[in-house]
Formats: sequence, structure tokens, C-alpha cells
Amino acid sequence: MKTFLNRRNAVLSGGPSHLVAVSRNAHPVSAGTGPSELPADDTPHDDAESGSASRAVPTLRAVPVVPSQFNGRPVQIADGTAVEALAAAKELATFRVFRSFGYTVSLFFHAPSLSYYVALHQDGMLWRALKANDVDAAGAAFHHLEEQATRLADGETRRAQLVAQNEQLLRQVEESEALAERLRANLQRHAEQEHRVTGRQNQTRKEVAQLEAQRMAAQAQLNKAHRAIHQLSMTTSEGVPHLSGH
Repeated sequence: MKTFLNRRNAVLSGGPSHLVAVSRNAHPVSAGTGPSELPADDTPHDDAESGSASRAVPTLRAVPVVPSQFNGRPVQIADGTAVEALAAAKELATFRVFRSFGYTVSLFFHAPSLSYYVALHQDGMLWRALKANDVDAAGAAFHHLEEQATRLADGETRRAQLVAQNEQLLRQVEESEALAERLRANLQRHAEQEHRVTGRQNQTRKEVAQLEAQRMAAQAQLNKAHRAIHQLSMTTSEGVPHLSGH
């Protein structure tokens, strides 16, 4: 019975556990005895009372009692209600905080008990809490939960990036469509202007042709008038007697 209790204490302390056959004549093994110090005699022994030979039991792996370890230092699962009570009483000093979207990882220090708490909150509600008595172990636990929060927020990170990219693309589409509309308006205005210029040029050429015809007609009339004047002058001159001077 004492040997069983010693083996149970070894399991609870985190050390390896072995099950061995112990005869009734064997000496008790102390709690600090390792596997190499146990009796190594595997030969059968006669039981004085039953007459049957004892047989060695195969070595079994012990299940560790401490739930998790970081860098070789134990970290325990903390009572979430107790952590929230300490936080409400303002007995926790905040050493470190990591936030990613709705996830927050905090490293707290409780001075009266010299304990460290690492808490993971989701949307302001406590989700996980760890306790450590060593600042290095608490830092390792904080880093572990920080990585978990980062992985949990990967989807939201990608969603935020895609939302921003989509909004940027929509703005670019709107700007491109507005630019295309302005270019179409410019082309239409240019075409209309060209049409007006062409019409004006045609009208100008028509008016020039008309004016040229009027000029030619007027010139012909002028020439005719000049000829008439010349003819009349000649006729008038013929009616005047020629007087010779002496």
C-alpha cells in the first residue's frame, strides 16, 4: 500500500510512472526512487502462502496531472469567474495586451499572490484563462494565446482586406466610368463642334460665291457704265466746234 502511494505521488509530481511487481518480502520504495533504483530481479519468486510465482508487470505511461507546460514551466487553467472577480475588484495590473479585431489577449499580474494570469477575451467576454507563478511561463502562455488569437482573426483580417480592396475597386470603377463618360462627352462635343464648323465653312463658301457673283455683276455694270460715260463724252466732244487760236 505504501509503495502504491509513493508511485501515485511520483505521478502527481510530473515524474515518470512505472508499475512493477513487488513481492511481499520486498522493501518499500521511497517517493524519490527513480526507475533505475527499483528492484531489477525479474525471476519468479515463490509465494510462501499461495505457492504461485509472481510475474513482472509491463511498464505503463503515466498521464500528467499538470495540463500544460510552456518552456518547461507549468501553466494551469485558471478559474474564469475568479479572474473576472479580480479584474472587477481592480486587483490585476495589466502587463501586456494584444488585440486583433474582436480578440484580446491580456497578461495580468496579481501582486498579493505573486501570480500571473493570461486571459483571452472574445468581444469583451472571457473565453480562456491561464495562471502561472513565473513571469517567463506567463510570457510563453501569452505568446501562445496571441498566436491563437491571430489565427482566429485570420478570417476577419482577410475579410477586412477584401472589403477594402472591393471598395477601392468600386471607386476605381466609378472613376473609370466617369472618365469614360467625360471622354464620350468630349468626343460628342468635338463631333458637334466639327459639324458646326463644317456647316459654317459651307455657309461661308456659299456666301463668298454669292458675293463673288455680285462683285462680278457689279464690276460688269461698272464697266458698262464707264463705257457709256466714255461714249457720251465722245459724243459731247464731237458737238463742240474746234476753234484754233491765232
